[in-house]
Amino acid sequence: MIKSIKASRSEKILFIFLIILATFIFTSFFFLKNKCLFVEKNPLNKLNFNEPNNIVVMNVECGNVIIELYPDISPKSVERFKFLIKQKKYDGSAFYKVTKNTFVQAGDIEYGNISNLDYSKIGSGKSGLGLLKSELNNDFIFTKGSVGFARTSEFDTEDSEFFITLKEIPIYQGEYTPIGKVVRGLDILKKIKTGNKAIYVLRPDYIRTFRMFNSN
Repeated sequence: MIKSIKASRSEKILFIFLIILATFIFTSFFFLKNKCLFVEKNPLNKLNFNEPNNIVVMNVECGNVIIELYPDISPKSVERFKFLIKQKKYDGSAFYKVTKNTFVQAGDIEYGNISNLDYSKIGSGKSGLGLLKSELNNDFIFTKGSVGFARTSEFDTEDSEFFITLKEIPIYQGEYTPIGKVVRGLDILKKIKTGNKAIYVLRPDYIRTFRMFNSN
């Protein structure tokens, strides 16, 4: 007959401690891996706007970023932006240039899609619609969540690329074309992968879909 051996009190305490430790490690790993935890996803069925025709929805990994466009400030630029969104040209567009807590940039339609990134040419791609004339506004302040068209070092070279500021950047005032502002989802943008010390973000996050609010 085999006698059962009872665990001592110290062994029981050690066993409980190991279970607690394992649970803590597993939970910590889950929290670290899930960068979108505790971020408001902004479900569209709970949102209403007075002017839905000027509201666009950019869906990324952590949820929906809601942007209000300003056609009264930059009519031609907003018209271009809406056209590209309606044609689904921004779907898959990579956030190839990201500076932590400063700005995110995407919109290179030709060389910046996640399916065919070309790091040797990214940032120089064209939409095929021609360049836009800069629509500068000395009264528009680029505060947190401001959306503007990117350009080269020269004015009147805007095309399809855009940036969103994550903090106030006073030097952009009167230098870049403003096209709108984030009204919900700024925290989501702060979760987008940064480039660290590289010029461009390797294996970048990207825009899953970009749609007009009233088309959802």
